[in-house]
Amino acid sequence: MDMEFSAEDMTFREEVRRFIAENYPESLRAVQEEGEEMAKEDFLSWHRILAKKGWIAPAWPAEYGGPGWSATQRFIFSEEIAAADCVTIMPFGINMVGPVIYTFGTPEQKAHFLPRILSGDDWWCQGYSEPGAGSDLASLRTAAVRDGDDYIVNGQKTWTTMAQHADWGFFLVKTDRELKAQEAISFLLIDMKSPGVTVRPIITLGGEHEVNEVWLENVRVPISNRVYEENKGWTCAKFLLAHERTGIAGVARSKRGVEKIKAIARSEMDGERTLLQNPFFKRKISQLEIDLTALEFTELRSLAGEAAGKGPGPESSLLKIKGSEIQQRITELALEAVGHYGAPYFRGFGEGDNEHAIGPDYAHRAAPTYFNARKTTIYGGSNEIQRNIIAKMVLGL
Repeated sequence: MDMEFSAEDMTFREEVRRFIAENYPESLRAVQEEGEEMAKEDFLSWHRILAKKGWIAPAWPAEYGGPGWSATQRFIFSEEIAAADCVTIMPFGINMVGPVIYTFGTPEQKAHFLPRILSGDDWWCQGYSEPGAGSDLASLRTAAVRDGDDYIVNGQKTWTTMAQHADWGFFLVKTDRELKAQEAISFLLIDMKSPGVTVRPIITLGGEHEVNEVWLENVRVPISNRVYEENKGWTCAKFLLAHERTGIAGVARSKRGVEKIKAIARSEMDGERTLLQNPFFKRKISQLEIDLTALEFTELRSLAGEAAGKGPGPESSLLKIKGSEIQQRITELALEAVGHYGAPYFRGFGEGDNEHAIGPDYAHRAAPTYFNARKTTIYGGSNEIQRNIIAKMVLGL
């Protein structure tokens, strides 16, 4: 694998860097710096700018609206987006259901949904996990029963991220009670404004309204909204999860996270020296950087495989495991670096401002971010399940 960037790649990097500097919304930057909870329009403001440029879906084929970038260009783009602290583009439409639709969908589904995903006109959420079916997703109980040209859907989903903003959701449902678990699941696209859909908030330890439970009570869904064949939804689910797990690795943003910890450690004092001069803390940073470099090379190998026509394979599980664990370690080190200053502040403390928060500004979100990152080793398929996949697919156990 050639690790040298070409002159064309470096020109592309400068183009991306310049575009971000000239077009990233200042109002959005202000919201980020204040640590405020972002509204739907905050997320969509940057989404629409990238969509207008034609850069919103780096991995999509050009025929469906992607920019036609090489794997190297996609890697450079992700690095520059992270380095500039741009807000994360919600993955549910662009990175998850979009590829499922252009791979398995009908011509009508592609024509209707793909342009609206690219433009941001439709905000999507994911209806996979249930109270009794998270890591063991095949045991889900939400059922869809045929009624003429429709399905009647009943059930409950949980941990549905950003469902409070969603226009549409993609759901896994049971469509046959007689078949074996994985062979009885279908993949449905459901209008979240349909009668019978109820979204209830789940407030996290950090004080955010990020996740929800979704109830479906006699929700009528046209059969034309089923992607791929009936009872073949597990094929779509596995395809989607492989792409999701690759994205969860988050190498570029983790690199930016390490740089932020270093900046904090240069400010925080440990006796007569900065925290970064403390050999014990410095060793933790060094080990984190070594592991992150190894993960980066693994991601690059995965991208090289995609460029050669190979889809995400078992390596996506490796990326998910190490990437999510590194993200947690970054939040742990950040909380360790700010010490007791990280404890008092949670979102909403001080009636929406920081006047009652104690210590430097960079400490105020350390604890909530730490708590929020506990989920990274669970979503997208828990790391325990990923180890089982590796044991089976790679080691042949």
